[in-house]
Amino acid sequence: MSRKLLAVLAVLLMLLSFPVFANGAGETKTAAAESGPVVIDLWYGAAVTEAGPPPADWVGFDIIREKLNIDLRLTALPSNESDQDVKIQAAGAANNLPDLFMVRRDAWLRLVQQGLVASVDDMYELMPTRTAVQYDADSIKFTTYKGKSYGLASPGSIIKNEGVLIRKDWLDNLGLDVPVTLDDYMEVMRAFTFDDPDGNGKNDTYGYGAFIEINNYEEGLGRRFQPFYGAFGVEGTWDLNASTAGLNLKKPEMYDAMCFIKQMQDEGVIDPNWMAYKKDDFRAAWKQGKFGIMREQNAAYASKSNYAPFDANFPDGEWIVIDPPVGPEGKSSVGPYTQSYRIYAVSQKAANAGKKEAIARLLEWMSSDEGYYLLGWGVEGVNYVLDKDGIPTTEGLADPSKGFDEAEIVPITQLRNMVYYNSDVELAARYPEYVCDVSGKTMSALTTLREMETKKWTASIGCDTLPAPNADVKRFYEQGVLEFLTGRRALTKENWDAWIAQFDQIGGAAWEASGIEYAEANGLLI
Repeated sequence: MSRKLLAVLAVLLMLLSFPVFANGAGETKTAAAESGPVVIDLWYGAAVTEAGPPPADWVGFDIIREKLNIDLRLTALPSNESDQDVKIQAAGAANNLPDLFMVRRDAWLRLVQQGLVASVDDMYELMPTRTAVQYDADSIKFTTYKGKSYGLASPGSIIKNEGVLIRKDWLDNLGLDVPVTLDDYMEVMRAFTFDDPDGNGKNDTYGYGAFIEINNYEEGLGRRFQPFYGAFGVEGTWDLNASTAGLNLKKPEMYDAMCFIKQMQDEGVIDPNWMAYKKDDFRAAWKQGKFGIMREQNAAYASKSNYAPFDANFPDGEWIVIDPPVGPEGKSSVGPYTQSYRIYAVSQKAANAGKKEAIARLLEWMSSDEGYYLLGWGVEGVNYVLDKDGIPTTEGLADPSKGFDEAEIVPITQLRNMVYYNSDVELAARYPEYVCDVSGKTMSALTTLREMETKKWTASIGCDTLPAPNADVKRFYEQGVLEFLTGRRALTKENWDAWIAQFDQIGGAAWEASGIEYAEANGLLI
């Protein structure tokens, strides 16, 4: 459904069904009965912290007052997160929170537990356009406490921006189909290693390429091996399912996953330099045609500067995004994903004053065509124009000094983080379509991203906030899995179980317990 049609439906819904909210004293107020503008105090996170707030003559204030009957009053939160928490918690302690405010999750949870934040479950249906683009099941779960949603969580970083890629030209050269199962993957990796897929008559290619890229929610061998862990259902450091929560390392399927990766190592189908590679080495290697399957990030693969060396080396080469391997029990995942969210909360004080409907009206307008472009880029024809693809640009402005990207103009788009949601409109400038200089192929990192997003991923929201292992446990974990793969430790079930027992003894069990406790306390279990 188009943005404009959603906006029309939203307006009709607002007109037909203004709800009544009771305040703490038993009195009620309705939007229809408001005699004057409703004052909404909004504490926002500035898009550019060093720039000032929207000026007093910002056209947005007039539109919001005239069209929405709202007197919007803005206050920028401090740029430093700890200072934000101090300001918000001080306001909470004085029972003087603003009507609508951005808040970090830790501070938000404390305010919810103190009864200072209102439930917003009844607001989602009042904002059909905004809810469709800003809030989904994951974000609502992120702000759910004891069965109720107490915050409006909008997406921050781009998620699911990696995928499994394979050299289609190598498949075609060898007459092979795109692999589906683990067995298929192994067959293709063998062929890519031993059957001269590039036809140069040399034994210089491998099935899989990787490097060790570890973060706080993809421990062990790290991110590049997650598709193989995913085939056994043990992707990522943590399992956040309420009934099975804990470290994936300790699940029986982890041993099976390790055995498969050990087979890759033993058969020589993985680039033998993978343990020595750094990120730049790995990316130089695929551009030089060293291997034919990898997990890679959309822009690192498909943006013009990154793809150009591969295009020059192999103008007839072609990578495609494929599904991650399917394991013996039908499981499959590119890996775990988490998401950063900007939480905006409604104070209970505002709810008691009957302001929830007005706040919903404001947020819904922000996500309408008018609000989205005004808050995101300014006034059309003054601060931006739309190119042939409908993307805001400053090219062709009568006065380029008023372009939305000019430093003195930035204050008028300080609220853009309240409307951005990583749409094609927003990302087109970051990931422009282009034609390769050598092959003449048309490429787009944005198209690649959208394809990667369609593959199977594992939601693990908040896993990156769980406690980290201490240095000894971390070292034991990371060194141990490598020792099993290199043969320094024999990978047998008996040896694996003994190693897990030792892991628990040196602090692994305590780390797992602290992680589960944190996840339960912070509502992160699924």
